[in-house]
Amino acid sequence: MISKNQIKYIHQLELKKFRKQEGLFIAEGHKVVGDLLKAGYTPKQLFATAEWIANNPASQAIEVTNDELTRLSLLQHPQQVLGLFPIPNTQHLSPNTQQLSILLDNVQDPGNLGTIIRIADWFGIDTIFCSEGTVDAWNPKVVQATMGSIARVHLIYIDPQQLFDSLPADYPVYGTFLDGQNIYTETLTPNGLIVMGNEGNGISDAVRARISRKLLIPDFHQGDTADSLNVAIATAITCSEFRRR
Repeated sequence: MISKNQIKYIHQLELKKFRKQEGLFIAEGHKVVGDLLKAGYTPKQLFATAEWIANNPASQAIEVTNDELTRLSLLQHPQQVLGLFPIPNTQHLSPNTQQLSILLDNVQDPGNLGTIIRIADWFGIDTIFCSEGTVDAWNPKVVQATMGSIARVHLIYIDPQQLFDSLPADYPVYGTFLDGQNIYTETLTPNGLIVMGNEGNGISDAVRARISRKLLIPDFHQGDTADSLNVAIATAITCSEFRRR
């Protein structure tokens, strides 16, 4: 029997302050929870239906009814399993200058961040640096939007200037701008830092000043066109072009 206190505790983890205090995040659904377990994450607690437990006998989950799971869940349509997982400590990680990484400069939308994590996973980019103004990666909406990719991508919150100062002086730092060089014709390196900016304001002036290679994703419409691309779409195009080379 699930208690009211358990339900209240889980629902409080929707708040960043409480997640930080408890060091836990919520993951829901067989795909997200399954990928976290496969990646070696050890849950503090798992709540699951009899059907899910039958397919995952080694999980040590607490069995709940569909009605109980509905009361525990933050989703409109719960998906058999809900887990509470420790937030990983990634602050000790440093940039791997032999690979591509992403820096997000004040990306605000949970759906955008979740999608960007999924994009990074697809293109084999295992580290995303986030400014402190970027939405919390352990927000349940972000976790859900990653579709399990959060299990394989390191998320590091850092002052961008501190990150830049830690990089070699000649390390390529890329950003997309309207006054940049055409990404489809520009020479791209196999390593580097790809900077993506805020949904409304783009890359901030302070971060822009540290970018050494400005790129442009050109539009091909004759005449009036969209003002800009969604940041997640722009990230996908940029990562794809780097990997295509």
